Amino acid sequence: MNRSLRVLAVLMLCSPVSIEAGELPRVAGVPLQPLAAQARRVADALEVIGRPLSVEERAQLDRAFTRADESEGSDAIQEILDPYCLVGVSINPESRVKAQQGPADPSLTQQGWRAFLIKVHNEAGVTAPLRVASPNAAPIYTRSTASPDPKQTIPPESIPDRWTEIAMFNDRPMNPTLSGLLLEYRIIQIYSRDAGPREAKLTFDVGQGTQDLGFRSDVDILFQCEPGVVVSLDIQDEDGTPVMGSLLIRDPRGRVYPSPGRRLAPDFFFHPQIYRKSGESVILPPGTFNVEYTRGPEYRVKSRQITVEEGAGTQTESFRLERWANLAEKGWYSGDHHVHAAGCAHYESPTEGVEPEHMMRHILGEDLTVGCVLSWGPCWYYQKEFFEGTIHPLSTSDYLMRYDVEVSGFPSSHSGHLCLLRLTEDDYPGTTLIEEWPSWTLPVLQWGKEQGGVVGYSHSGWGLQTQSLELPTDEIPPFDGIGANEYIVTVAHDAVDFISSVDTPAPWELNIWYHTLNCGYRAKISGETDFPCIYGERVGLGRSYVKIDGELDFDRWVQGIKDGRSYVSDGRSHLVDFKVEDVAVGENGSELKIDEAGQVRVSASVSALLAPEPDERTEAIRNRPLSQQPYWDVERTRIGDSRRVPVEVVVNGYPVARQEIEADGSFQDLTFDVPIEQSSWVALRIYPSSHTNPIFVLVDDQPVRASKKSAEWCLKSVDQCWSQKVKGIRPEERAEAEAAYEFAREAYRKILAESEAE
Repeated sequence: MNRSLRVLAVLMLCSPVSIEAGELPRVAGVPLQPLAAQARRVADALEVIGRPLSVEERAQLDRAFTRADESEGSDAIQEILDPYCLVGVSINPESRVKAQQGPADPSLTQQGWRAFLIKVHNEAGVTAPLRVASPNAAPIYTRSTASPDPKQTIPPESIPDRWTEIAMFNDRPMNPTLSGLLLEYRIIQIYSRDAGPREAKLTFDVGQGTQDLGFRSDVDILFQCEPGVVVSLDIQDEDGTPVMGSLLIRDPRGRVYPSPGRRLAPDFFFHPQIYRKSGESVILPPGTFNVEYTRGPEYRVKSRQITVEEGAGTQTESFRLERWANLAEKGWYSGDHHVHAAGCAHYESPTEGVEPEHMMRHILGEDLTVGCVLSWGPCWYYQKEFFEGTIHPLSTSDYLMRYDVEVSGFPSSHSGHLCLLRLTEDDYPGTTLIEEWPSWTLPVLQWGKEQGGVVGYSHSGWGLQTQSLELPTDEIPPFDGIGANEYIVTVAHDAVDFISSVDTPAPWELNIWYHTLNCGYRAKISGETDFPCIYGERVGLGRSYVKIDGELDFDRWVQGIKDGRSYVSDGRSHLVDFKVEDVAVGENGSELKIDEAGQVRVSASVSALLAPEPDERTEAIRNRPLSQQPYWDVERTRIGDSRRVPVEVVVNGYPVARQEIEADGSFQDLTFDVPIEQSSWVALRIYPSSHTNPIFVLVDDQPVRASKKSAEWCLKSVDQCWSQKVKGIRPEERAEAEAAYEFAREAYRKILAESEAE
C-alpha cells in the first residue's frame, strides 16, 4: 500500500463516526448556558490531553453557545459532541445507571492512550463522581504479602484478558464530579497493551447501589487495537560499546510508557524507567516523547525528544551515554550487597517474585558490577531455588550476580536482619522451615562465618534512632528495631564482618559503628539499597566500591568488604585510594604503626558531581531532615548555593580536618596533615554521601581505646538491647544468649578500664 493510501486508511480509522455505530438519543429541555459552560471545559480538556476538536468543530461550538433559541443551541452542542461519545450513560430519577455504546469508532493503538467522550443524561441531578470499572482492567499482579509460601491469586492464564487501563479524566479544567445538570459530557481515557481485536466490558456507576438491574450499567465494546510502532534502540556507551541502559519515556502530558499498570517482568510496575540493551526495542504509539537516558550514578542523565511516526511500523532511535566517572577503570568495583527478587514492592502473583534474568537486567542497567540478590522471608521456598553457592550463570566477566540470604522474616529478625554473603549452604543445620532457625543472631552469624561467608547486619539504623544528630552521641538508642541492634553484642564475639549503611539515616547507622571503633573493634561498613523495600527506585542507590587488583572476582570483592578495602557511597561522590602515610585502606589489616604520637599524612583522590546550581528538586532534598529519604545524597552535602562539597578527615569519630572541592565530576588529589595523639582510627567522608572504611594508626603498638564515653555507651547499650530482645528469644535458647550478652559486658568493662581519654 502506498503512503497516500495508508494515510487515508488511518484517517478513516480515526474518524469520529463509525459506520456501524448507534446514535445516542437527544436530551431535550437542557438549559443552554450551563451546558455551554460545561462543553467549553470539555473542549479545553481535549486540547490539554492532546485530542483537540477541529478548528471548524470548535467554531461550530462557539456559534451554538450563542444561539438565541436555547433548544436549538442545546441540540447543536449534542450534534457536535455526540459523534465522539463511546458510551451514553443514563441516570434515572432513582439514580439507577444504565449504559449503551455510542457512535464513536472504538479504535485504539497498542501501548497508547485514546480519549473518548461519555454522554451523561442525569435525570436524578446526581453530583457524585461518574465511575467506570472493567474486569479487563483488573490488576495483573498481586503485591507481596511477605508470605514465604504465598498462594497464587492471579492465574497466569488470566493475564491476556487483562489488557487495558481505563481512567476518567477529572483533572482541570474538568470538575471531579458530575454537575447535576440534566446533560453533560465526561472524558474517558483507554489504554491498550495489545494489538488486534480486544473486547472490554465497561461498568458505570455513581456510587454504591446505583448500578441498574439486569446488567444494564454494563456495555461490551469490541475495540480494534492498531499495532504500535516498534522502536528499535541503539544504546551505546561513550566508547561505542553496546550496553544496557535505563530509559524513562514520557509523553507531553507526563504519562509514562509502557504503562506501569500493565507491566510484568522484566519491566517492573513500580518503576517509571525501563531497561533495554542495544538491539532491543519498545513499542510506542505515534506521537512525540521525551526520553531520559542514563546508566547508574556514574553516568550523566541526558534527555532528548523523539517523534514516533504514524504508520512507520518500525524505526530506530540511537542513544549515546556519557560517563562522568569510571571507577571500575580505576580498579574500584561497585556493588550492592542487598537487593531482592521478591517481597516489598515486588509481586507474588502471577509469579513468586521475579526471575534471575530480570534482576540481572536491572544490575546491568545501573552499571552495578556486583549484585547480591538475597532470598529472604517472602517467597523464600521459591526464591531459594536460585541459590547455587557461587555466582549465577548469567554473570559476565564485568558484571557478577550471586544469590545469597537475608535473615529477615526468620525468628531472629527482631534482633536485627542479617546479610549472609558467600555462603555454600543456605539452610541452617537441622532445619527445613524458616520457623526452625535460631531466635537470636549470634548463632546464625557464627554459622555463616564457619562456611567462609562474609556476614553483617542490614539497614543498620532501625532501632538505633536518637534525638541528637551529633556523631558520636552519648544518647542511648531504644534498640527496638530490626537494624544492627544485636551488633553491640556480636561485635564483641568477633562474629560480624560489617554493618550496612546508606539505606537508613546516617547518624543512626554511624553512631554505633563509631562507638565500637573507639573501643578497638574493627567491623567494617558496607553500602546497600535494600531494593525494593527501603528503596525501590533502582538497585545500587547505596553501594560499596571495593578495590581489586586484577580481574573482577566475587570472592575477592566480598573479601574486600570484610577487609574494609572499600568505601560506601550513593555513587555520586567518591573517595578513592585513601591512605594514611603509605598504608592503603584494606591492605595489611589497614594498620599503620608509629612509635610515638605525631603527625601523619592523609591522602586520597576525591570527586563528586552536582548540578552547577541547586533547583527546586534538590532544594527539597537539602531541606529534609536526615531522618527522611534520601538518607545519603550528595545534594545534602552542597555548601550553600555553591557547587562545592566538604571532604572531612574523621579521627575517632570527630572531624579534625576539612577541605572543599568543586563538585564538577573531576578527580582531585587531596592531602591532609593530621595529628595523632593516641592509637586511633582515621577515615574520610563527604557527609552524608560517602564514607571510607578506617585505617588504624597504632601508637607504640597499643590498641585503640579512644574514649571512655564510648566504652560506657557500649556497656549501657548491651543492657538496653537485652531488655528489648530477651522476650523474643526462645526459652530454650535464653541461657546461651544471656551468657553471650554477659561476655560482651565483660569485654566492654575491660575496655573501659583500659581507656583514658574521655
